[in-house]
Amino acid sequence: MSAKPSTFKAGLIQMRTGVTPAANIDAAARLIAEAKAAGADYVQTPEMTNIMEVKRDRLFETIREEESDPSLAAFRELAKKHGLFVHVGSLAIKLLPDRAANRGFLIDPQGEIVARYDKIHMFDVDLANGESYRESRTYRPGEIAVTADLPWGRLGMTICYDLRFPALYRALAEAGATLLAIPSAFTRQTGEAHWNVLMRARAIETGCFVIAAAQGGKHENGRETFGHSIVVDPWGRVLAEGGTEPGLIMAEIDPALITEARSRVPSLEHGRRFEIAEPIAEPAHLHLVRGAE
Repeated sequence: MSAKPSTFKAGLIQMRTGVTPAANIDAAARLIAEAKAAGADYVQTPEMTNIMEVKRDRLFETIREEESDPSLAAFRELAKKHGLFVHVGSLAIKLLPDRAANRGFLIDPQGEIVARYDKIHMFDVDLANGESYRESRTYRPGEIAVTADLPWGRLGMTICYDLRFPALYRALAEAGATLLAIPSAFTRQTGEAHWNVLMRARAIETGCFVIAAAQGGKHENGRETFGHSIVVDPWGRVLAEGGTEPGLIMAEIDPALITEARSRVPSLEHGRRFEIAEPIAEPAHLHLVRGAE
């Protein structure tokens, strides 16, 4: 029986996805080939790899069901051609004439789909300067957290806005995840404020590696994303980080650091269930005393 590989190289494919899937696939394919040449064993693309389209009618005219989606078929061929694990951060997959899934896929080196994950948390927010998003109008939220086994550890699959919900990551870690994937299309506004600190927090809280490929720059649809694809180790150290331009970010990952970090601070073992007490009403005389101050 062969020994478990001690380390592996991860390639993060940073993109600036447009409204034409074929062009987006070509851009990703070039970077995946570059990652293979650089020694990558696992590559990850960002959220919405196949299309970023704000007009719902055009989106649903373009996207396809999973069984007939040309983007997914292309990535399966790329995984097989290069002998890589290809983690497609997410694709817009048609479920109904007016409803889609924001779905990630893990594809093995034989081109087989080994795991699927539908984004659980929908990005419905109103930001400064009128920037507003309602992901739930177009996409159906997922309901199941997903892990998948890689040769180097167990991968917890999440997408973008999931990052803000730490209970999901603790649950994945308690289910055996040692690697957390967070492919994203963070807005520039929220990315500048929160990207780095939240990525590091999820790694520290769980004692996991965080691997997050991102969209970056001004897109064809007018949206601006933050970029800064990132790899964080279980102690919260940033191993690699990109800028805003499309390209390849590489990092070597040593799973031994997971055991080291978790042995120093075994917080996954220390979690306790608790209840929250109801607030106790202040006696009336305390209000009177304060009023006299």
